[in-house]
Amino acid sequence: MTSGSTSNDDVWLVVPVYNEGQVIRDVVSAAAKTFPNIVCVDDGSRDNSAEEILAAAAATRSVQAGHDHAGARPGPGIRLVRHPVNLGQGAAIQTGVEYARAQPGARYFVTFDADGQHRVEDVAAMIARLRSEPIDIVVGTRFAEGRSESVPALRRIALRTIVFLSPRTRRLGLTDAHNGLRAFNRTVADQLDLLMNGMSHASEFVALIDHHGWRVAEQPVTILYTDYSRAKGQSLINGVNIVADGLLHSRMRK
Repeated sequence: MTSGSTSNDDVWLVVPVYNEGQVIRDVVSAAAKTFPNIVCVDDGSRDNSAEEILAAAAATRSVQAGHDHAGARPGPGIRLVRHPVNLGQGAAIQTGVEYARAQPGARYFVTFDADGQHRVEDVAAMIARLRSEPIDIVVGTRFAEGRSESVPALRRIALRTIVFLSPRTRRLGLTDAHNGLRAFNRTVADQLDLLMNGMSHASEFVALIDHHGWRVAEQPVTILYTDYSRAKGQSLINGVNIVADGLLHSRMRK
């Protein structure tokens, strides 16, 4: 089997980061074993997130140097881009995609959470579909193959409510449009223009899929709900507010 550093050189993981110093080093270090191109956007963190990202980058470079000495070609590794103030997840994703699409050879892009909820094997499956199927973007779903049982009850209600209140989401056949795990091709990356800086960018992503006619598919994924990630979850009221913001924004785009 070939290593991730040779088979996924054209893939970039975009990781928005805000006060994730407790876990970010482990998250990106693990992901870099399969996907060597990672850009972390530190969105004005007030903790040691940036230092942890730089530590992960240094460790990855050291490992890659060893591989290079053995004859393998190292990838570019983990990059850090910083917002001087907190602008929100949407802005961090937009910054990361703009950085990644400017890199030579970049063809596929993934939005990947910093808190350890996303699995690298799910990303690999999504990228494989982009390479082999006539689709532009793959969105993860927690509501397939019985996987929703792992979703906390309140979160499950919020996510179902979001879909129920969004006719566009239902029309596109999406069941979990607020899943932060997405993989997309160069067409989407070049046209992506997120204007909603906060969490409402998820609704805007759906609006952009519809507006541009991007070919979309869902991929069953497993979200790893740890005590750490649960403490940062969205409430039902927040979820409804996100949809309201998204509906308002979609009207403003027309």
